[in-house]
Amino acid sequence: MRYNFLTAFAALGAFFVSTTTAFPPYAPLGGLSARQLEEIVPTLDAKVPPPPPGPPSFTGAKLVDDRDHPWRAPQRGDQRGPCPGLNTLASHGYLPRNGVATPTQIIKAVQEGFNFDNSAARFAVYAALLGNGNVVTDLLSIGGKTRLTGPDPPAPAIVGGLNNHGTFEGDVSLTRGDAFFGDNHSFNETLWDQFVDFSNRFGNGFYNITVASELRFHRIQQSIAENPQFTMLGLRHISAYGEAALPVNLFVDGRKTGSEKGQLDLESARSFFKEMRYPKGFFRAAQPGGGEGSEVIFLSHPTSPGRNNATVNSFVVDDSLGSILDPCKVYTEFVNTTVLGLYPSPTGVLRRNLDIDLGFLYDAFGSGLPNCPQVFPYGRA
Repeated sequence: MRYNFLTAFAALGAFFVSTTTAFPPYAPLGGLSARQLEEIVPTLDAKVPPPPPGPPSFTGAKLVDDRDHPWRAPQRGDQRGPCPGLNTLASHGYLPRNGVATPTQIIKAVQEGFNFDNSAARFAVYAALLGNGNVVTDLLSIGGKTRLTGPDPPAPAIVGGLNNHGTFEGDVSLTRGDAFFGDNHSFNETLWDQFVDFSNRFGNGFYNITVASELRFHRIQQSIAENPQFTMLGLRHISAYGEAALPVNLFVDGRKTGSEKGQLDLESARSFFKEMRYPKGFFRAAQPGGGEGSEVIFLSHPTSPGRNNATVNSFVVDDSLGSILDPCKVYTEFVNTTVLGLYPSPTGVLRRNLDIDLGFLYDAFGSGLPNCPQVFPYGRA
């Protein structure tokens, strides 16, 4: 199975909403009380989730920095998040430029704009929707924003989106800081300098699988030493390695061959990671992919899933949610622990849509692990 997943979803805190404030259509419903769901769900424009799109008819390299998709800087209110690929797609109009999209739009965009593998795209998108999106309206934000909420209790909360820590976004990003330090989604110049340093030392000025192996291990050790709340559990244990491989496979111009293939120059890398735009005249990858090489990155410095125990350098192994070596457990625990924890007793259109989206999630996952049975947290229909 290819571990080319956009990110990870180990846990999600409750979101509190004000009864006097309109509930954003992309905001997740997971963690809300039964009373809150009774008030909110009838106000939403409920959709029946359509089947996800399959692979496009043409899957070769082609110009994607084209006239039909000009780069535009995000405007006030547009949402961007921790994923440089999704940010780039929104800034070029492959996704809605406001950063809020349906699963169908995201799957089509990552395929069209980067030649991302269809099965991996479907798994990642439906995991993101179930953990961070609104399963009733079928909408997901690639970012998120902070607002004050109430009345039970008044507190800052993230409204929707992939910026929510511990779900799509996780610790040890290559160019974003850990959430413990206050900003988990903005480009971090200090971490970028580290990215450049490792590329120069291990890749002769390019980011490649060798660099990814060393930098991924370094970032894990760095967070263990500096972040008392560091976690890398379950799906995040898979996606941390997949996201380190993804730039090698999808951010390198698809026309490159031979010794240039799999070598990401630093100017192009900065364009994606900071500017959220394609390098001028960029061609997408020559074949579908995403996280190829993630197993190599893991095996170069194998690190078990785990977390710090409220203090730095207190790392303890915790494989309760699965690992890159046990992906079937990652799937079953994501459904039975994370999703069921967010939605313990769904009813009506909420349960209907959860059942449908969980089916789409398994359809994508099962193609890679056919011996891993589907789980039904709410029973069979």
